[in-house]
Amino acid sequence: MSKPMNPAKPSTKESLTYQDAGVDIAKAKRFIKKIQKITKEAPRSGVIAGIGGFSGLYSLDVSNHEKPVLVTSTDGVGTKIKIACMMDKHDTIGIDLVAMCVNDIAVQGAKPLFFLDYLSMGTLVSSRAEAIVQGIVEGCKEAKCALIGGETAEMPGMYSKGEYDLAGFVVGLVDNSKIVDGSEIAVGHKLVGIGSSGLHSNGYSLARKICFERLKLKVDDTVDVLGRTIGEELLEPTKIYSEIVRRLLRDFQIHGIAHITGGGIVENLPRVLPSSCMGLIQKGSWEIPPIFTFLQEAGKISKREMVRTFNNGIGIILVVPEREAEGIAEFLTAMGEKTYIIGSVVEKEAVSNQIAWA
Repeated sequence: MSKPMNPAKPSTKESLTYQDAGVDIAKAKRFIKKIQKITKEAPRSGVIAGIGGFSGLYSLDVSNHEKPVLVTSTDGVGTKIKIACMMDKHDTIGIDLVAMCVNDIAVQGAKPLFFLDYLSMGTLVSSRAEAIVQGIVEGCKEAKCALIGGETAEMPGMYSKGEYDLAGFVVGLVDNSKIVDGSEIAVGHKLVGIGSSGLHSNGYSLARKICFERLKLKVDDTVDVLGRTIGEELLEPTKIYSEIVRRLLRDFQIHGIAHITGGGIVENLPRVLPSSCMGLIQKGSWEIPPIFTFLQEAGKISKREMVRTFNNGIGIILVVPEREAEGIAEFLTAMGEKTYIIGSVVEKEAVSNQIAWA
C-alpha cells in the first residue's frame, strides 16, 4: 500500500512574478505607447478607435455601394522571417505581411479598409518590434488601408533566441455587382501577367536550403548574377498590387485575377478558371528574373518543380477579353509595371490539368 504524499514544504525563496517567467508587462506597455505614434502614419479614414483599446472601431461608409460585401483574408510570411533574422533587418518584413493579405482580396476587386497584425516573440525586443511595425505601416500606406489594431505577444520558450512569428488580417469592401469571380471567363480570353518583385513570400524553405545548405552562402555574400548580396535579394519585399488592380478595374473589363503565391501558376491560375476551361501558357513570353534561374541551376530543380513552387517573375495574372489585352498591357507599361501577355484560355481537354504549356 502506497504511503500518502506529504504536503509540500513552504518555499523559502521569494515569490515569483510574471517577469521571472519571461514576460515583462511594463516593457510591453512602453512598446504600445511607442507604436501608437508610428501607426498614426497609416491612413486613418474610417478609424474611430485603434491601437490601445480592447478592440478597433471602424466606421463603414457604404454610400457608394448598392449591395456591399466584406472581403477578408489572413496570411503570414513564412520562413522569409528567417532571412530577416539572419540579416538582423526587420523593417521590410511587415510590407510582406500586408502584401500577402491585401493582394488576396484585391484579386476579387475589393478595396482594403483596415488591417490587423499578430506579432509573437520569445522575448520582446522593442527596437526589433518597432521596426516590424514600421514595415506594416509602410505596407498599409501603400495599400491605402488603416492599421486598426493587433496583438504583440511575449511567449518565452516558444521560439529560439531572436526568432518571432507574424500573421496579418485584412478586411476589404466591394459591391456585389463588381466582385471579380471568374464567372465570365470564356475560351479566347487572354492572360496578362504583371511582374513580381522577386520571390515575394513563397518557396523560402527551398530557397534557404539551396543558398545556405548546398551553396554554404552567408547573407552578406554578393552574387554576381544578382548584382547584390543574397540576403538583400531574398529580403526584397513582396509587391503590393491592390492599387494597380483598382485602377485597372475602373477602366477595363477584367473577368478573373489570380495572385501567384505558393504553388505558382499551376496551382493558382486554375482557382479562377471555370471547370470547362484551361490556361495555355506561352513559354518564353516573359522575362524571368535572375534569382529564379540562379536557384534552379544551383538546386538542379526540375522545370515542373520550379513552376509549382515559385512565381517565376509573375505576381498577378489578369484574365481578360482578347480586345482588352493590348490596352491593359500598354496601360500597365506606362505605369512602369513589367507586363506580358503570357497566354490564353482554351477549352479544357478531357484528361488534362487546367494548365498547359505551349
